[in-house]
Amino acid sequence: MDVSQSRQLHNLALVGFMGTGKTSVGQFLARMLHFRLVDTDDLIERRAGKPISAIFAEGGETRFRELECAVVGELSRYRRTVIATGGGLVTNPANMASLKTHALVVCLWASPEMIWRRVRHQSHRPLLNTPDPLATIRNLLSERERFYREADVLIGTDVRSVKAVALQVAHQFRMAQANHAIREE
Repeated sequence: MDVSQSRQLHNLALVGFMGTGKTSVGQFLARMLHFRLVDTDDLIERRAGKPISAIFAEGGETRFRELECAVVGELSRYRRTVIATGGGLVTNPANMASLKTHALVVCLWASPEMIWRRVRHQSHRPLLNTPDPLATIRNLLSERERFYREADVLIGTDVRSVKAVALQVAHQFRMAQANHAIREE
């Protein structure tokens, strides 16, 4: 974990591929830490007034990523917040840089097979509307891995419960705050 002295860790940001547990872990963490939970995909849908699938259908991934970047810029004003991000948010380096100004960035990681097992019955995943979703997961995960590795902390979720992952994330957050004498404002 490389968290510089100048960072102000007011928030926790969970990044990682779809199906790694960002929302479930985020909900548990928010309750445990008495933080609020913000999901970037939910914020985007509210701002756009339509579901992500409609944003993709009408404007493609490019339009979705533009909306996502705008939402990420607003998050620096938040305090005591667990931020669950969309799986591709980190592919824009400006998003990761922005998150790192105010949050400990934790990447939740899972194998392609576990991800597929977790998301295969979900119809709201526009990137998986392909003939071979598992191959799509493998390809996207491979493309995004270098971005995920930019997180402050990586935690595997394949064999851990939501509670165990949340406890590990909370521990990492407290260590980062203690090691760098970062005060909450």
